[in-house]
Parts: sequence; C-alpha cells; structure tokens
Amino acid sequence: MSESKVTRREFVRDGVIAAAGAAVGLTATYTVHAGNPAKADTSKILNYNPEMEYRRCGRTNLMVSAVCLGGHWKRVEVVAKGHAEFEKNRAEVVSRCIERGINYIDACTGGEVMAYSKALEGRRDKMYLGYSWYEKEVRFPDWRKFEELKESFDRGLKEAGLEYVDLWRITCLEQSGQHDDATIHEVIKTLDWAKKSGRARFTGISSHDRQHIKKLIEKYARQLEVICTPYTAKTKIVEDAAGLWAAMKQHDVGWFGIKPFASNSLFQGDSSPGSPLFQQDNELARKAIRYILCNPAIAAPIPGLITTAQVDNVALAVKERRTLDPQEKAELDRAMDRAWANLPYHYQWLKDWEYV
Repeated sequence: MSESKVTRREFVRDGVIAAAGAAVGLTATYTVHAGNPAKADTSKILNYNPEMEYRRCGRTNLMVSAVCLGGHWKRVEVVAKGHAEFEKNRAEVVSRCIERGINYIDACTGGEVMAYSKALEGRRDKMYLGYSWYEKEVRFPDWRKFEELKESFDRGLKEAGLEYVDLWRITCLEQSGQHDDATIHEVIKTLDWAKKSGRARFTGISSHDRQHIKKLIEKYARQLEVICTPYTAKTKIVEDAAGLWAAMKQHDVGWFGIKPFASNSLFQGDSSPGSPLFQQDNELARKAIRYILCNPAIAAPIPGLITTAQVDNVALAVKERRTLDPQEKAELDRAMDRAWANLPYHYQWLKDWEYV
C-alpha cells in the first residue's frame, strides 16, 4: 500500500472493516511462523518476509512482526556521533529492519517521531508507525484537555510531515491510576476524534499500572485497541481470570512489550560491535526474546535497536527454537537476577512487572 495513494477516508473505512472482522469472532491471537506452514494470506502482511514470524495485533487485525523496533536508542553514541551520523544510523537500522521483515516502529517522544518519520520517507508502505509525542500528552498538566490534545497531535503530525499514523497510543503517567476520571475521559474523547477523522488508524495508551490498565480496558474496550506495557524476561503469566493477562485476551487487545532487556540492565557490555562481551550479550538478547514470545498474547516485544547487527540478532531469535532448555533458562535467570540487582533507582518499577 503506497502512502501517496492512501487517504484518511480510506483509513477510516479500513478501520471500520477491521472492527467488523473482530465483531464476528476474530479473537484468537495467531502466528505465521517462518515458512508460513499455516498458509495464511501473506499478501495482506505488510513487508512480509518468509524468514520472519508475524502475529495478529489484537482486533486491529494488523499482522505485525514478532519483534518490532522500539523508539528509544539508548547508547546510540557508541555507533553514531553528531547529528548527520545519528540520522545515518537511524536510516540504516530502519533499512535493515525492512530487509528482515520487521514492519512496525513505535515512536514515543517528539525526537523519535521526527527521527523515524524522516527515516521512513518514501517507504511508509513497508512499516507501520506507532506515535506518541509524550512531552505534549497527559503526563503534563498543560496537555490534559480535549482541545489541547487535539492541538498537540495536529501540530506533531505537521512537524513530522505526516498525514496519519497507524497507531496513536497516548503515553499516560507510568502509574496511570494517578489520572483522575475527567482526564481519562478527555483521553478517550481525543482518541475517538483521532480515529474518526482518519488521523490515526488505531488507538491506545501506554501505562505501567496493571490494575488501572485492566479497569480501562473493561470500560473503554472500543478505544483501547492496543496497549504498551513493560514485559521483561522475568515477567510471568498468572492464570487468574481477574488479572491483566486475562483481560487482554478477553477484549482482544493488541499488546506491545516495552523494556524487554530491562532497560539494557540485562547486558554487561556497552553494545558496541567491538565489545569483548558483544557475543555474550547477543545470546542473552536472543534468549530474552524467545522467552517473551512464549506468551501468545504478546503481539511483539519492541526493543530499541542501535545497530544493524542488533536487528540481525533479534531477527535470528525469532527463527530459533522457541522454548528455552533448562541450561538456557538457568543462564537467562542468572542474567535477569543480575539485571534486577543492577537496575537504576528510576527503573525499580520494572520489578512490579514480574507477574501479569
């Protein structure tokens, strides 16, 4: 689908069709493994690559790659210095993602929106773009009313040269239960407007507050089509009908997992290709991705990737045997215990996501 040939009106139409498909029972998350043994219609999978696995992103019915590109680029200074080199790095990473069949980018900040919009120029037909300009969203008091959020979104689209985004997921306070009901009402009203006007094909939020997310999904299932939450290699599923995992499945919500590498605390090296721990860290990254993908409710983990080698590495993880053997599990557990012990103070909240 070429960006130049798609209008907002067509996206509004397609969103209605997708919702109708969900209403007639398309509720189970399913995957298309490398080689496509299920014989799914690959012509409808954006940027399909038979070496990649694709998962249905809830009732959006988008088939997204089993690993996607998170917006953050921590430690990118090890490979890119200066603005020109940074832009070159982001363009190269996006190009390698496209080559490997990765088809979704999640941009969370204004800087990320601008960087990835530029990196995607001329090839929006290869990747879905998730959008949040969190500096001008409800984390801040100046951006908590309907008119303010509309202004922020329109301004962000204009600055980034975008007519639409595939997903607008508003970034709430990490503990979103701190938002009062009036603020949440404004968020939901704005998401409705964005979708009905064709500015966003699909809508959702990000939050780190499990119980509040569950409450919001149950109350605003129509607007909250996709949720971004933490999900690390320590996260475990709780078989509880009253829990978040059950609610995500029941309401067929697309689920992206942030911080799969525990904000890089999983690793001991600095991510540079010449690091003596480069190979060891790559193996840990693949084990973490394999572990997370054992949960069929997850559409995809979305790690920030700073080099083309890291893109290759996570793509390889998708192709490897999914279940960890006892030795691999023990190695990952030891690494995550070390990561938990070394978490910076401002990431201690990740420990609240050991169970979902």
